[in-house]
Amino acid sequence: MIPRYTTARMGQLWSDTYRYQRWLEVEILALEAWAQEGVVPHEVPSQLRARCRIDVKRIDELETTVKHDVIAFVSAVAETAGEAGRYIHYGLTSYDVVDTALSSLMKEAMDIILEAVDEVLVTLSHQAREHKRTLMIGRTHGVHAEPITLGLKFALWREEMRRNRRRLEQAQENISFGKLSGAVGTYAHVPPQVEAYVCRKLGLSPAPLSTQILQRDRHAEFLNALAVTATTIEKMAVEIRGLQRTETLELEEPFAAGQKGSSAMPHKRNPIVCEQMSGLARVLRGNAQVAMENMVLWHERDISNSSAERIVIPDSTTLLHHMLTRFGRVLARLHVYPENMLANLKRTGGLVFSQEVLLALVETGWSREEAYGVVQELAMAAWRGEGIFEDMVKTDERITSRLCDETIAACFDPWRQLGSLDEIYQRLGLENDKEV
Repeated sequence: MIPRYTTARMGQLWSDTYRYQRWLEVEILALEAWAQEGVVPHEVPSQLRARCRIDVKRIDELETTVKHDVIAFVSAVAETAGEAGRYIHYGLTSYDVVDTALSSLMKEAMDIILEAVDEVLVTLSHQAREHKRTLMIGRTHGVHAEPITLGLKFALWREEMRRNRRRLEQAQENISFGKLSGAVGTYAHVPPQVEAYVCRKLGLSPAPLSTQILQRDRHAEFLNALAVTATTIEKMAVEIRGLQRTETLELEEPFAAGQKGSSAMPHKRNPIVCEQMSGLARVLRGNAQVAMENMVLWHERDISNSSAERIVIPDSTTLLHHMLTRFGRVLARLHVYPENMLANLKRTGGLVFSQEVLLALVETGWSREEAYGVVQELAMAAWRGEGIFEDMVKTDERITSRLCDETIAACFDPWRQLGSLDEIYQRLGLENDKEV
């Protein structure tokens, strides 16, 4: 099953034709290994490469009768192979072929995903540098807290995406295993050297131990890594959605010429891509749960995992790639409104600098409790609309008797709280123009 959010490369990867071609490659590589062992004539593999053809319609036709996709595949391919076709599937069981090919495809799919991750990282690095000194208010619990910069927000997302990349690489490493060990993993009808040859040719490693299948913790790790990455995308998308609220409007998803936001309201500019990211991330998390369930099979195997994997693995790789490419364009073309950021920063009349005033008073010798009580008293009055916090601080005798005008003014300088900005950027490797 190929989902509708298919990019060309990923769509080809999960097509029936491509999958059967990879199955055929496993079959022929196994025969090359058998030829080296002297079990089949040395000319058989080359004959099969020259003659074997994939006919998806014929495979489907045979499967309606035999009710077994691998048997249908083997029979259909053998029909095109001539005399050498009798050696196809020699010594193998179905999942020697299916699982080894699936690992190869999943590894290849991850290469495509990692390329898209790298593009997002380049965009986040650029935006972090571009907006290093774009002031905005930081929020905790949805409430104004203290000043930050937009660049720090992008830098934070970049760091999380870098961690995602490492998780994805680890998942790729742990799925890059094949098995040709027979019906219960004992190599009863195929020697380990055949498995080793096939895996080496496909860029895989032989599983140290398997049953009839590769153990599904590998696949569960893979899909969970995809789901975590998708959730990071959702996290960024939700933040953009929150900052796109009409009354906030600090960031805005791109809105193309000719685009319409509502069938009823011509004025609407809705964050539809960001909202789609939330929906698709839910699908990926659900698919990861399916992969966890697939770990638990009866004895040396059952096929309760098989039907689900045919959906969740192509879906998850394709959807994440779609999310990365689509949301990457949002990040690159994001509308930024620094003037609204400054206006929102100033909206509370200096309340967001309360800790600066508190600490300045503590430095004069007041206890923290004393200083906190005075500052909170003025802050709560400002919240009630009884005055502007900064003006109240400047005129309160309890404060002015301890702090001079210059010290009070410094308390309300946002850059005083951002004195470590350069150090943070240096720590992150963002202090120069090199993309890292």
